[in-house]
Amino acid sequence: MGGAVHDLWTGTMIIVTRLNDRQFAINPDLIERIHASPDTTLVMVDGAKYIVTESIGEIIDSIANYRARVIALAHTAASEPHPGWQLGLVPPASDDVDGTEPDTEPPADAVPLRPRKN
Repeated sequence: MGGAVHDLWTGTMIIVTRLNDRQFAINPDLIERIHASPDTTLVMVDGAKYIVTESIGEIIDSIANYRARVIALAHTAASEPHPGWQLGLVPPASDDVDGTEPDTEPPADAVPLRPRKN
């Protein structure tokens, strides 16, 4: 069969080619299985079937490249600082953070709960 391997990426989809040479985008996470008999058929999780010109190997390579880009983007996004409030650790309660003396009173006794009424 053999369409060209597509390097196009639409964010959440890969580009494949129908037998009439029209391209369309498909979400690779929704592909259940791929058949080659002799045309390559994508079977989706909802039962829809698409016949495409790409070989099984080309489809699998496109899916692998798509997932690699998603992981690379996740690592890039995680390392970029975001403006605004930054999260940090809360100091332990025993630290004298506000300059006042820590509470010297012992903790109050626990209040018992009333039993449930049936």
